[in-house]
Amino acid sequence: MRADARRNRELIIDAALDRFAGCGPTASMEEIARAAGLGVGTLYRHFPDRRALVEEIAVRSLHCLRTGLRDLSEQDVPRHEVITRYVGYCAGQPLALIKALAEENEAPEERLALQDEVNGLLEALARQAQDEGTIRRDITPREVVELLSIVVCRPGARADDALTRVTLDGLRP
Repeated sequence: MRADARRNRELIIDAALDRFAGCGPTASMEEIARAAGLGVGTLYRHFPDRRALVEEIAVRSLHCLRTGLRDLSEQDVPRHEVITRYVGYCAGQPLALIKALAEENEAPEERLALQDEVNGLLEALARQAQDEGTIRRDITPREVVELLSIVVCRPGARADDALTRVTLDGLRP
């Protein structure tokens, strides 16, 4: 891909993330193009439809989540603390958008594989936390992942809001 095309693609993705954050999932392709400082034709050359653009954002975000979770897991701190830091990291990602996309459409293999990998890493982290005694044992690692998904995959999720704090505190033994 040419350098100018790569730059335009990045401008579109950044503008889409900004517009989705500001307007929610109803932001139009025209608004996104305008926010990127590009014509609608340029946007559609890169992304033939809204779904293709949102899928690109979802896959990129899941790659970032996987990398972030791996990096956080390497820290030498209690596993509950790693989970808390991960939830904070998730607050800056468009997870509500990804969840809405997953509920609307059949997911492509790449996104499904990434979601499964991230969930698997989280389950392993929850098991480690249970083994060290920093997370309660009366719920399964899969249930921990489901709870964390509720916390971070909602519009306006923040690391310091009441739902997040109560959930993380409720995971402690």
